[in-house]
Amino acid sequence: MLADRFSHVRTWVFDLDNTLYPPRARIFDQIRERMTTWLMRELGLDRAAAGRLRQQYWAEYGTTLAGLMQVHGIDPAPYLREVHAVDLSALAPDPALDAAIGALPGRAIVHTNASRDYAERVLVARGLRGRFDAVYGVEETDFHPKPARRAFEAVLAADGLDPRFAAMFEDDPRNLAVPHELGMQTVHVAPGPVAPAPHVHHHTADLAGFLAPLGAGAAGQVPRDNPRKTRI
Repeated sequence: MLADRFSHVRTWVFDLDNTLYPPRARIFDQIRERMTTWLMRELGLDRAAAGRLRQQYWAEYGTTLAGLMQVHGIDPAPYLREVHAVDLSALAPDPALDAAIGALPGRAIVHTNASRDYAERVLVARGLRGRFDAVYGVEETDFHPKPARRAFEAVLAADGLDPRFAAMFEDDPRNLAVPHELGMQTVHVAPGPVAPAPHVHHHTADLAGFLAPLGAGAAGQVPRDNPRKTRI
């Protein structure tokens, strides 16, 4: 049974964009457009060149921001504020997801390459405020993004979690490679699956439905002793 594969898990790690909300909300499309506009203005590029550079830095460095910091030495704070100043009105509360995360035994945390402030705004829009014990933005990883191992190690150290008793939920399959190496259960969250790969253990297009049978009390799991103390 699926629940048996997660019966040991006590820390549930969730990506944010296109994971805790569906891609059809097209929030990241807004972020991508704002990145392109920033590149055009600050680097003097036309739209096509800015789009190519954004994609190149994402592929080579993990995020466009990481490439801009490495190659151009930019200050990340103003950039993060600008690219995340997006309209979240397309997001709606998800009571089923809220209940499913709340029923999970142990801790639930967010690990995102976005800023922490933006992540908190998304959680509020999704009706998930208070469901997470911690939110780790790219600031908490010293601006090292997933899929870099140091990004995951920073979160492991800050949260004190043991990856052997953790699971990672992500929409980007490449960001599951290091969690797999660390001993975590990995779940690809996306409308369709990717080609089979050793680091992708599970796939779901319905995060709430996937989590529901893993909640406290399912498959003999013991509910947590105390309610969570959330940082947000």
